[in-house]
Amino acid sequence: MNAVHRVVALVRPPQSTFELGCAAEVFGIERGGVPVRYAFGVCTERPGPVATLAGYDMLVADGLAALDRADTVVIPGWLPPEDPPSPAVVQALRRAHGRGARLVSICSGAFALAHTGLLDGRRATTHWARAGQLAELFPAVRVDPDVLYVDHGDLATSAGSGAGIDLCLHLVRADHGAGYAAQVARSMVMPPHREGGQLQYTAPPHPVQMDGSLAPLLEWMTTRLGEPLTVEELAAREGLSARTLARRFADQLGESPGQWLLARRIAASRELLESTDLPLEAIARRVGLSSATNLRRRFLRALGTTPGAYRRAFRAAGE
Repeated sequence: MNAVHRVVALVRPPQSTFELGCAAEVFGIERGGVPVRYAFGVCTERPGPVATLAGYDMLVADGLAALDRADTVVIPGWLPPEDPPSPAVVQALRRAHGRGARLVSICSGAFALAHTGLLDGRRATTHWARAGQLAELFPAVRVDPDVLYVDHGDLATSAGSGAGIDLCLHLVRADHGAGYAAQVARSMVMPPHREGGQLQYTAPPHPVQMDGSLAPLLEWMTTRLGEPLTVEELAAREGLSARTLARRFADQLGESPGQWLLARRIAASRELLESTDLPLEAIARRVGLSSATNLRRRFLRALGTTPGAYRRAFRAAGE
């Protein structure tokens, strides 16, 4: 039986309600038909009213001692980002990390995390508009301004706003598998998986004609993962040239059609590995990866583990 994993968000005034809501929605909501795997709480350095960017105060009863009981600590933004955390906050975060808690930042929360020194020598991200500031203040941190999130296992950082949801769902998937994460995502009416390496949605250098949503095509592709889909076939379905379709994928999704399709196939294979006893050859054919050999190669490159090891790990976790 899975033990409940305690997630605590560390807030400070003025707190972004959206970024706090990213963590609260993923980790703090009980959903009908979805097993409860997380307990969610909020703490602050000085318990009491905490001002928010939304114009109201929220009452936070727990102080920093709550971090001593957390399995995951989330810093959902830190404003103004150049203001350093107090020594007490830095000590509490370092103490939590030292005893094995996972530390997670959303958007400007990376600044507070960087002040602990734990990101030194590590790759990290934040909102693209603040990436230069983060790199300037913390030259020892390897700031990547382009990606949605970076996960080191013990430390994880995300880009701005909606990327916080992507990171939180990624952590759920890492903790409990793709099937459980998909249940949570579906209840939120969210796509179940965006790769951390996908580009942030920065403002383009010149106006882009966004004359059509890719959503119908993506839905059509998702229902045909087992079929050999070429860019030329997809483009013809949309009445576009292959080059125009590739540009539209880059503009709207930050990746190529092939990259998007491969990520969906890997995600589908994860769910089948968790929920069925199908042999690898059958799974590979079902998700469009042609052979067990190709599935193993793609899986290892994407996740750093083999399909067999992944299946054993999540079967053991569910017992």
